[in-house]
Amino acid sequence: MTIFPKKIMLLGSGELGKEMAIAAQRIGCTVIACDRYPDAPAMQIADLDEVFDMKDPISLKQIIRKHAPDLVIPEIEALAVDALIELEQEGITIIPNARATAITMNRDKIRNLASKDLKLKTANFEYASNKQELANAARKIGYPVIIKPAMSSSGKGQSFVKIENDLDHAWEIAMKGSRGKSNLVIVEQFVEFDLEITLLTIRQKNGTTIFCPPIGHEQSDGDYQCSWQPAKLDNHHLKQAQAMAKAVTDKLGGVGLFGVEFFICGNDVIFSELSPRPHDTGLVTLISQSISEFELHLRAVLELPIPEIITTKAAASRVILSKKNISNVAYKGLKEALSKSNTKILLFGKSNAKQGRRMGVALSIDENVEIARLKADEAANCIEVIEKQSD
Repeated sequence: MTIFPKKIMLLGSGELGKEMAIAAQRIGCTVIACDRYPDAPAMQIADLDEVFDMKDPISLKQIIRKHAPDLVIPEIEALAVDALIELEQEGITIIPNARATAITMNRDKIRNLASKDLKLKTANFEYASNKQELANAARKIGYPVIIKPAMSSSGKGQSFVKIENDLDHAWEIAMKGSRGKSNLVIVEQFVEFDLEITLLTIRQKNGTTIFCPPIGHEQSDGDYQCSWQPAKLDNHHLKQAQAMAKAVTDKLGGVGLFGVEFFICGNDVIFSELSPRPHDTGLVTLISQSISEFELHLRAVLELPIPEIITTKAAASRVILSKKNISNVAYKGLKEALSKSNTKILLFGKSNAKQGRRMGVALSIDENVEIARLKADEAANCIEVIEKQSD
Protein backbone atom coordinates (compact mmCIF):
# COMPACT_ATOMS: atom_id res chain seq x y z
CA MET A 1 0.00 0.00 0.00
CA THR A 2 1.33 3.45 -0.96
CA ILE A 3 0.92 5.91 1.93
CA PHE A 4 0.74 9.66 1.32
CA PRO A 5 1.99 12.31 1.65
CA LYS A 6 5.31 11.62 -0.05
CA LYS A 7 8.21 14.04 0.06
CA ILE A 8 9.61 14.73 -3.41
CA MET A 9 12.75 16.73 -4.18
CA LEU A 10 13.11 18.29 -7.64
CA LEU A 11 16.65 18.89 -8.86
CA GLY A 12 15.90 21.68 -11.31
CA SER A 13 12.98 24.07 -10.97
CA GLY A 14 12.27 25.43 -14.44
CA GLU A 15 8.98 25.24 -16.31
CA LEU A 16 8.96 21.45 -16.46
CA GLY A 17 9.77 21.25 -12.76
CA LYS A 18 6.91 23.67 -12.05
CA GLU A 19 4.38 21.42 -13.80
CA MET A 20 5.81 18.44 -11.95
CA ALA A 21 5.42 20.28 -8.63
CA ILE A 22 1.80 21.18 -9.43
CA ALA A 23 0.99 17.57 -10.33
CA ALA A 24 2.68 16.27 -7.17
CA GLN A 25 0.89 18.69 -4.87
CA ARG A 26 -2.47 17.76 -6.38
CA ILE A 27 -2.04 14.23 -5.05
CA GLY A 28 -0.89 15.33 -1.62
CA CYS A 29 2.90 15.28 -2.01
CA THR A 30 5.29 17.73 -0.36
CA VAL A 31 7.63 19.32 -2.91
CA ILE A 32 11.13 20.65 -2.31
CA ALA A 33 12.30 22.65 -5.34
CA CYS A 34 16.04 23.08 -5.92
CA ASP A 35 17.94 25.21 -8.41
CA ARG A 36 21.03 27.38 -8.76
CA TYR A 37 19.05 30.66 -8.65
CA PRO A 38 16.24 31.95 -6.41
CA ASP A 39 12.57 32.29 -7.38
CA ALA A 40 12.82 29.70 -10.17
CA PRO A 41 9.40 28.76 -11.60
CA ALA A 42 8.86 25.63 -9.47
CA MET A 43 10.00 27.43 -6.32
CA GLN A 44 7.09 29.83 -6.71
CA ILE A 45 4.62 27.08 -5.82
CA ALA A 46 6.75 24.51 -3.94
CA ASP A 47 6.43 23.81 -0.21
CA LEU A 48 10.16 24.35 0.35
CA ASP A 49 13.09 25.44 -1.79
CA GLU A 50 16.86 25.33 -1.80
CA VAL A 51 19.27 27.46 -3.84
CA PHE A 52 22.71 25.94 -4.43
CA ASP A 53 25.12 24.70 -7.10
CA MET A 54 23.87 21.21 -7.97
CA LYS A 55 27.13 20.46 -9.78
CA ASP A 56 28.90 20.63 -6.40
CA PRO A 57 28.80 17.07 -4.99
CA ILE A 58 29.27 18.18 -1.37
CA SER A 59 26.37 20.64 -1.50
CA LEU A 60 24.15 18.19 -3.35
CA LYS A 61 24.69 15.42 -0.82
CA GLN A 62 24.27 17.83 2.11
CA ILE A 63 20.91 19.18 0.87
CA ILE A 64 19.47 15.76 0.01
CA ARG A 65 20.53 14.27 3.34
CA LYS A 66 19.10 17.31 5.15
CA HIS A 67 15.59 16.79 3.74
CA ALA A 68 15.66 12.96 3.39
CA PRO A 69 13.08 12.91 0.56
CA ASP A 70 11.21 9.78 -0.44
CA LEU A 71 12.11 10.45 -4.07
CA VAL A 72 14.69 12.62 -5.82
CA ILE A 73 13.57 13.59 -9.33
CA PRO A 74 16.28 15.19 -11.50
CA GLU A 75 14.80 17.73 -13.91
CA ILE A 76 18.07 18.95 -15.45
CA GLU A 77 21.37 17.49 -16.65
CA ALA A 78 23.77 19.83 -14.79
CA LEU A 79 24.19 17.62 -11.73
CA ALA A 80 26.97 15.97 -9.74
CA VAL A 81 25.95 12.49 -10.82
CA ASP A 82 28.68 10.74 -8.83
CA ALA A 83 27.03 12.16 -5.71
CA LEU A 84 23.68 10.73 -6.82
CA ILE A 85 25.26 7.31 -7.27
CA GLU A 86 26.68 7.50 -3.74
CA LEU A 87 23.33 8.62 -2.31
CA GLU A 88 21.52 5.80 -4.10
CA GLN A 89 23.87 3.34 -2.43
CA GLU A 90 22.80 4.86 0.90
CA GLY A 91 19.17 4.06 0.12
CA ILE A 92 17.98 7.35 -1.43
CA THR A 93 15.64 6.71 -4.39
CA ILE A 94 16.80 8.53 -7.53
CA ILE A 95 14.39 8.63 -10.48
CA PRO A 96 14.66 6.75 -12.76
CA ASN A 97 17.97 5.70 -11.18
CA ALA A 98 21.41 7.25 -10.72
CA ARG A 99 22.98 5.26 -13.57
CA ALA A 100 20.37 6.37 -16.11
CA THR A 101 20.80 9.97 -14.97
CA ALA A 102 24.57 9.72 -15.43
CA ILE A 103 24.35 8.12 -18.88
CA THR A 104 21.78 10.50 -20.32
CA MET A 105 23.50 13.69 -19.14
CA ASN A 106 26.37 12.76 -21.47
CA ARG A 107 25.43 12.59 -25.16
CA ASP A 108 28.38 10.34 -25.91
CA LYS A 109 27.32 7.75 -23.32
CA ILE A 110 23.70 7.53 -24.45
CA ARG A 111 24.80 7.50 -28.10
CA ASN A 112 27.26 4.67 -27.42
CA LEU A 113 24.60 2.73 -25.53
CA ALA A 114 22.11 3.08 -28.38
CA SER A 115 24.39 2.51 -31.35
CA LYS A 116 27.11 0.20 -30.03
CA ASP A 117 25.48 -1.75 -27.20
CA LEU A 118 21.95 -2.04 -28.61
CA LYS A 119 22.81 -1.70 -32.34
CA LEU A 120 20.03 0.85 -32.89
CA LYS A 121 20.12 2.90 -36.06
CA THR A 122 21.54 6.40 -35.43
CA ALA A 123 23.00 9.15 -37.59
CA ASN A 124 26.69 8.62 -38.36
CA PHE A 125 28.82 10.34 -35.75
CA GLU A 126 32.37 10.87 -34.54
CA TYR A 127 33.88 12.44 -31.42
CA ALA A 128 36.44 15.23 -31.28
CA SER A 129 38.32 16.76 -28.35
CA ASN A 130 40.27 19.46 -30.24
CA LYS A 131 40.02 21.49 -33.44
CA GLN A 132 42.17 19.12 -35.49
CA GLU A 133 40.08 16.12 -34.50
CA LEU A 134 37.00 18.18 -35.31
CA ALA A 135 38.23 18.89 -38.84
CA ASN A 136 39.15 15.23 -39.38
CA ALA A 137 35.77 14.03 -38.11
CA ALA A 138 33.82 16.48 -40.28
CA ARG A 139 35.72 15.42 -43.40
CA LYS A 140 35.14 11.75 -42.58
CA ILE A 141 31.39 12.19 -42.16
CA GLY A 142 30.97 14.72 -44.97
CA TYR A 143 29.36 18.16 -44.92
CA PRO A 144 26.97 19.43 -43.74
CA VAL A 145 27.38 18.29 -40.14
CA ILE A 146 25.86 19.04 -36.75
CA ILE A 147 28.37 19.87 -34.02
CA LYS A 148 27.28 19.79 -30.38
CA PRO A 149 28.94 19.43 -26.99
CA ALA A 150 28.87 15.97 -25.47
CA MET A 151 27.63 17.61 -22.25
CA SER A 152 24.94 20.28 -22.63
CA SER A 153 21.19 20.72 -22.58
CA SER A 154 18.37 22.37 -24.57
CA GLY A 155 20.48 22.73 -27.71
CA LYS A 156 23.14 24.88 -26.04
CA GLY A 157 26.38 24.95 -28.04
CA GLN A 158 24.95 23.34 -31.17
CA SER A 159 25.90 24.42 -34.71
CA PHE A 160 24.99 23.49 -38.26
CA VAL A 161 28.17 23.60 -40.36
CA LYS A 162 28.22 23.56 -44.16
CA ILE A 163 31.89 24.29 -44.89
CA GLU A 164 35.25 23.70 -43.22
CA ASN A 165 35.91 27.43 -42.76
CA ASP A 166 33.11 27.56 -40.19
CA LEU A 167 34.57 24.86 -37.95
CA ASP A 168 36.58 27.20 -35.70
CA HIS A 169 33.48 29.26 -34.93
CA ALA A 170 31.46 26.09 -34.29
CA TRP A 171 34.15 24.86 -31.89
CA GLU A 172 33.97 28.10 -29.91
CA ILE A 173 30.17 27.90 -29.74
CA ALA A 174 30.39 24.30 -28.53
CA MET A 175 32.92 25.16 -25.82
CA LYS A 176 30.78 28.08 -24.65
CA GLY A 177 27.68 25.90 -24.49
CA SER A 178 29.39 22.90 -22.90
CA ARG A 179 28.52 22.01 -19.33
CA GLY A 180 31.31 21.45 -16.85
CA LYS A 181 34.92 21.07 -17.97
CA SER A 182 34.34 18.69 -20.87
CA ASN A 183 35.84 19.64 -24.25
CA LEU A 184 34.39 16.65 -26.08
CA VAL A 185 32.07 17.35 -29.01
CA ILE A 186 29.95 15.11 -31.20
CA VAL A 187 30.23 15.58 -34.94
CA GLU A 188 27.05 14.20 -36.41
CA GLN A 189 25.77 13.53 -39.89
CA PHE A 190 23.03 15.97 -40.91
CA VAL A 191 19.97 13.81 -41.46
CA GLU A 192 17.41 14.83 -44.08
CA PHE A 193 14.38 13.63 -42.15
CA ASP A 194 10.70 13.62 -43.04
CA LEU A 195 9.56 14.06 -39.44
CA GLU A 196 11.06 14.41 -35.98
CA ILE A 197 9.10 12.88 -33.11
CA THR A 198 9.11 12.39 -29.38
CA LEU A 199 7.77 9.09 -28.11
CA LEU A 200 6.86 9.44 -24.44
CA THR A 201 7.69 6.04 -22.94
CA ILE A 202 6.57 5.05 -19.44
CA ARG A 203 8.29 2.25 -17.50
CA GLN A 204 6.31 0.90 -14.56
CA LYS A 205 7.67 -1.09 -11.65
CA ASN A 206 5.69 -4.16 -12.67
CA GLY A 207 7.66 -4.24 -15.92
CA THR A 208 4.93 -3.05 -18.25
CA THR A 209 6.00 -0.31 -20.67
CA ILE A 210 3.34 1.94 -22.19
CA PHE A 211 3.52 4.70 -24.79
CA CYS A 212 1.72 7.96 -25.46
CA PRO A 213 0.65 8.73 -29.03
CA PRO A 214 3.70 10.11 -30.91
CA ILE A 215 4.39 13.83 -30.73
CA GLY A 216 5.73 15.66 -33.76
CA HIS A 217 8.03 18.59 -33.12
CA GLU A 218 10.23 21.21 -34.72
CA GLN A 219 13.48 22.55 -33.28
CA SER A 220 15.70 25.55 -33.90
CA ASP A 221 19.36 25.39 -32.79
CA GLY A 222 18.50 22.20 -30.95
CA ASP A 223 15.72 23.78 -28.88
CA TYR A 224 12.05 22.95 -29.27
CA GLN A 225 9.82 25.55 -30.93
CA CYS A 226 6.52 23.75 -31.47
CA SER A 227 4.98 20.31 -31.06
CA TRP A 228 1.77 18.55 -31.98
CA GLN A 229 -0.03 15.35 -31.13
CA PRO A 230 -0.68 12.97 -32.72
CA ALA A 231 2.11 12.96 -35.27
CA LYS A 232 1.17 11.30 -38.55
CA LEU A 233 3.01 8.03 -38.34
CA ASP A 234 2.20 4.77 -40.09
CA ASN A 235 2.07 1.56 -38.08
CA HIS A 236 5.40 0.35 -39.50
CA HIS A 237 7.25 3.41 -38.18
CA LEU A 238 5.37 3.42 -34.89
CA LYS A 239 6.21 -0.20 -34.11
CA GLN A 240 9.89 0.44 -34.92
CA ALA A 241 9.99 3.48 -32.65
CA GLN A 242 8.24 1.67 -29.81
CA ALA A 243 10.59 -1.31 -30.02
CA MET A 244 13.66 0.96 -30.03
CA ALA A 245 12.33 3.08 -27.16
CA LYS A 246 11.62 -0.01 -25.09
CA ALA A 247 15.06 -1.46 -25.80
CA VAL A 248 16.94 1.66 -24.68
CA THR A 249 14.74 2.38 -21.63
CA ASP A 250 14.95 -1.27 -20.54
CA LYS A 251 18.73 -0.98 -20.75
CA LEU A 252 18.67 2.15 -18.57
CA GLY A 253 16.21 0.61 -16.11
CA GLY A 254 14.29 2.34 -13.34
CA VAL A 255 10.76 3.69 -13.46
CA GLY A 256 9.13 6.81 -14.83
CA LEU A 257 8.55 8.62 -18.09
CA PHE A 258 11.28 8.96 -20.73
CA GLY A 259 11.19 11.34 -23.69
CA VAL A 260 12.74 9.42 -26.59
CA GLU A 261 13.42 11.35 -29.81
CA PHE A 262 13.55 9.86 -33.31
CA PHE A 263 14.00 10.96 -36.91
CA ILE A 264 11.65 9.41 -39.48
CA CYS A 265 13.56 9.08 -42.76
CA GLY A 266 11.79 7.21 -45.53
CA ASN A 267 11.33 3.66 -44.24
CA ASP A 268 13.85 4.15 -41.43
CA VAL A 269 13.43 5.21 -37.82
CA ILE A 270 16.64 6.74 -36.46
CA PHE A 271 17.32 7.15 -32.74
CA SER A 272 18.29 10.72 -31.84
CA GLU A 273 18.21 11.63 -28.13
CA LEU A 274 16.69 10.58 -24.81
CA SER A 275 15.68 12.40 -21.60
CA PRO A 276 14.86 10.34 -18.48
CA ARG A 277 12.10 12.74 -17.48
CA PRO A 278 9.15 14.70 -18.91
CA HIS A 279 10.11 16.34 -22.18
CA ASP A 280 9.62 19.94 -23.27
CA THR A 281 7.85 18.82 -26.45
CA GLY A 282 5.44 16.97 -24.14
CA LEU A 283 4.04 20.23 -22.75
CA VAL A 284 1.33 19.67 -25.36
CA THR A 285 0.02 16.79 -23.21
CA LEU A 286 -1.27 19.35 -20.70
CA ILE A 287 -4.09 19.94 -23.18
CA SER A 288 -4.03 16.83 -25.38
CA GLN A 289 -4.25 13.95 -22.88
CA SER A 290 -6.44 12.92 -19.97
CA ILE A 291 -3.21 12.24 -18.04
CA SER A 292 -0.37 14.66 -18.80
CA GLU A 293 3.26 13.57 -19.07
CA PHE A 294 3.90 15.02 -15.60
CA GLU A 295 1.10 13.02 -14.02
CA LEU A 296 2.26 9.92 -15.88
CA HIS A 297 5.79 10.34 -14.55
CA LEU A 298 4.48 10.67 -10.99
CA ARG A 299 2.10 7.75 -11.26
CA ALA A 300 4.89 5.52 -12.51
CA VAL A 301 7.39 6.50 -9.80
CA LEU A 302 4.78 6.38 -7.02
CA GLU A 303 3.40 3.04 -8.25
CA LEU A 304 -0.07 4.47 -8.88
CA PRO A 305 -2.43 3.05 -11.52
CA ILE A 306 -2.25 4.33 -15.11
CA PRO A 307 -5.59 3.62 -16.80
CA GLU A 308 -6.24 4.23 -20.48
CA ILE A 309 -4.79 7.53 -21.72
CA ILE A 310 -7.55 9.41 -23.54
CA THR A 311 -6.40 11.92 -26.16
CA THR A 312 -8.10 14.74 -28.04
CA LYS A 313 -8.40 14.66 -31.81
CA ALA A 314 -5.51 17.06 -32.27
CA ALA A 315 -3.43 19.43 -30.15
CA ALA A 316 -0.46 21.71 -30.63
CA SER A 317 1.96 23.93 -28.72
CA ARG A 318 4.09 26.92 -29.70
CA VAL A 319 6.72 28.47 -27.44
CA ILE A 320 6.63 32.12 -26.44
CA LEU A 321 10.13 33.54 -26.76
CA SER A 322 11.68 36.78 -25.58
CA LYS A 323 12.99 38.90 -28.45
CA LYS A 324 15.48 40.77 -26.28
CA ASN A 325 17.26 40.85 -22.93
CA ILE A 326 14.91 42.03 -20.18
CA SER A 327 15.73 42.46 -16.50
CA ASN A 328 12.18 42.77 -15.13
CA VAL A 329 9.64 40.89 -17.21
CA ALA A 330 6.07 41.86 -18.06
CA TYR A 331 3.74 40.78 -20.87
CA LYS A 332 1.47 42.36 -23.47
CA GLY A 333 -1.20 40.67 -25.58
CA LEU A 334 -2.60 38.16 -23.09
CA LYS A 335 -6.17 39.33 -23.67
CA GLU A 336 -5.85 38.84 -27.43
CA ALA A 337 -4.22 35.43 -27.06
CA LEU A 338 -6.94 34.13 -24.75
CA SER A 339 -9.74 35.28 -27.05
CA LYS A 340 -9.09 32.24 -29.27
CA SER A 341 -11.27 29.18 -28.66
CA ASN A 342 -9.85 26.01 -27.08
CA THR A 343 -6.55 27.76 -26.44
CA LYS A 344 -4.50 28.18 -23.26
CA ILE A 345 -1.49 30.30 -22.39
CA LEU A 346 1.06 29.14 -19.82
CA LEU A 347 3.53 31.81 -18.68
CA PHE A 348 6.36 30.20 -16.77
CA GLY A 349 7.01 32.95 -14.21
CA LYS A 350 10.60 33.76 -15.16
CA SER A 351 11.48 37.20 -13.79
CA ASN A 352 14.12 38.03 -16.40
CA ALA A 353 14.79 37.11 -19.99
CA LYS A 354 17.54 36.79 -22.54
CA GLN A 355 16.97 36.99 -26.26
CA GLY A 356 15.47 33.68 -27.39
CA ARG A 357 14.67 32.47 -23.85
CA ARG A 358 11.51 30.39 -23.55
CA MET A 359 9.06 32.36 -21.40
CA GLY A 360 5.81 30.50 -21.96
CA VAL A 361 3.84 28.30 -24.30
CA ALA A 362 0.55 28.52 -26.17
CA LEU A 363 -1.57 25.35 -26.30
CA SER A 364 -4.53 24.67 -28.56
CA ILE A 365 -6.85 21.81 -29.55
CA ASP A 366 -9.04 21.41 -32.63
CA GLU A 367 -10.47 18.90 -35.08
CA ASN A 368 -7.18 18.47 -36.94
CA VAL A 369 -3.49 19.09 -36.34
CA GLU A 370 -3.12 21.80 -38.97
CA ILE A 371 -5.78 24.03 -37.41
CA ALA A 372 -4.53 23.35 -33.87
CA ARG A 373 -1.00 24.34 -34.91
CA LEU A 374 -2.23 27.50 -36.59
CA LYS A 375 -4.21 28.52 -33.50
CA ALA A 376 -1.27 27.88 -31.17
CA ASP A 377 1.01 29.92 -33.44
CA GLU A 378 -1.44 32.80 -33.55
CA ALA A 379 -1.90 32.82 -29.78
CA ALA A 380 1.86 32.73 -29.13
CA ASN A 381 2.40 35.61 -31.58
CA CYS A 382 -0.06 37.75 -29.59
CA ILE A 383 2.20 37.68 -26.53
CA GLU A 384 5.04 40.17 -26.29
CA VAL A 385 7.66 40.03 -23.54
CA ILE A 386 8.42 43.58 -22.38
CA GLU A 387 10.25 45.46 -19.64
CA LYS A 388 8.05 46.07 -16.61
CA GLN A 389 7.57 49.75 -15.93
CA SER A 390 8.36 51.13 -12.48
CA ASP A 391 5.37 52.05 -10.32
